[in-house]
Amino acid sequence: MAGGNITDMKEFILLGFSDIPKFQGLLFGIFLIIYLCIIIGNTLIIIITKADPALQTPMYYFLGNFSFLEMCYTSVTLPRMLMNLWTQKRTISLLACATQVCLILGLGGSECFLLAAMAYDRYVAICKPLYYLFIMNHKICVQLLIGSWVIGIPVILGQTYQIFSLPFCGSTRLNHIFCDIYPILQVACGDTSVSEIFIYVDVVLFGIVPFLLICGSYVKIIVAILKLPSAIGKSKAFSTCSSHLMVVVLFFGSGIIVYLQPKSSHSAGSDKILSLFYTILTPLCNPMIYSLRNKDFVVTIRKVLSKCSRIGNR
Repeated sequence: MAGGNITDMKEFILLGFSDIPKFQGLLFGIFLIIYLCIIIGNTLIIIITKADPALQTPMYYFLGNFSFLEMCYTSVTLPRMLMNLWTQKRTISLLACATQVCLILGLGGSECFLLAAMAYDRYVAICKPLYYLFIMNHKICVQLLIGSWVIGIPVILGQTYQIFSLPFCGSTRLNHIFCDIYPILQVACGDTSVSEIFIYVDVVLFGIVPFLLICGSYVKIIVAILKLPSAIGKSKAFSTCSSHLMVVVLFFGSGIIVYLQPKSSHSAGSDKILSLFYTILTPLCNPMIYSLRNKDFVVTIRKVLSKCSRIGNR
């Protein structure tokens, strides 16, 4: 990393929620409970999808990996937030900040493509049911999963290097809850237009394109569902898709709003709230959405609880 005073600058200061000092303890308790719920809930999804033979299908294969991705994504930001709230030490080294940005961008891009792969799986299941197991075989599922994880790595590394190569000759205070692109650009001096153009390109490649693929899949899914003769069949088809669609709207909605705004339009308060949506709320809601709206999951959970109660009675 080079340029300007970058070599003299060792760390940033994450302001986080420092503007509401009286609520630091309360916020720490709330976020700690949320983090534990995210880890426990998504871990249970992974265990259930692996343990129950009835759930050994491509849909649950992707769901288990999506839950693991959610835990990784949340673990990039929440532990640091908790540490800052507990210790009131808000400094973060340049390397740690760059690593956090790189992981957020990389895992966020992976989540976008994995959600698109999950939408494609539902499209094949509903629109081409007779060919489902042939098209969505194990090899294809693994390829889609690996592709989701690695497709954006070169671009994300280049984007992170380009941002942290900017000179920082002003304030090092980041008015945000974690290291993110726009708070960093706001404290950089010099021309940041090239960085902003690259951000828009990344949003199109890793956000808009997967979102359009998801929308295209669901348009075909809805058309296919409406053609089903049975009301029960329609209800079952909609129930298998609605959970995934809720997660898509929650994640893409907040993420695209944040990253498509021009730098001048960003408000620290609104950015913090929107960031909480796609880094914390989506991983928190994921277990509840899939477990409460999925009949197969409910049945499996009941089986697990029944077995646990029988073991306990012995």
